[in-house]
Amino acid sequence: MAAVIAGAGLLQPGRATGATPGPGPSSGPQAAAPDAQAAPYPLDCKGAAHTVTATAEGDLDGDGRPETVAAVRCDAGSGTPPHAIYVLTQQAGPGATPRVVATLLDPARRQTATDLTVRDRTVTANLLGYSSPAVPRYSPDVKQFAKWRWTGGKFRQELTDSTAGRV
Repeated sequence: MAAVIAGAGLLQPGRATGATPGPGPSSGPQAAAPDAQAAPYPLDCKGAAHTVTATAEGDLDGDGRPETVAAVRCDAGSGTPPHAIYVLTQQAGPGATPRVVATLLDPARRQTATDLTVRDRTVTANLLGYSSPAVPRYSPDVKQFAKWRWTGGKFRQELTDSTAGRV
């Protein structure tokens, strides 16, 4: 018994460092998320350029490769044009450009997106909009919290009114 106790004293685990172990040898290099600035977008800006205002990255569909979510709007020079929110994937091969695979927010909804995040395979954003055409476009009065999650082969959206529906 004394020999077992003495042997256990000699076989202590290594010192704890608080570091997270790196990827194992079989995991290979981590794929890079698509570059939102390099993607072509299906956004009709009537001749004006588009602007990527926010991005978030994460593996949304569980395939082990990260996607990029981009909030994009026309560069109007003044005012606050509505956003579109797109999901991008990176095509395989050298020199391949990112491509849009889903539209989460259509600009026709005339909303502005803020606080775009990806966490736990879920995209979230605050959406600012208008309760009627009489509301000035510089002063959105409706705020919604939106979530999108990849389920059953497509993105499903869940909306929650924030601050009693008014900004």
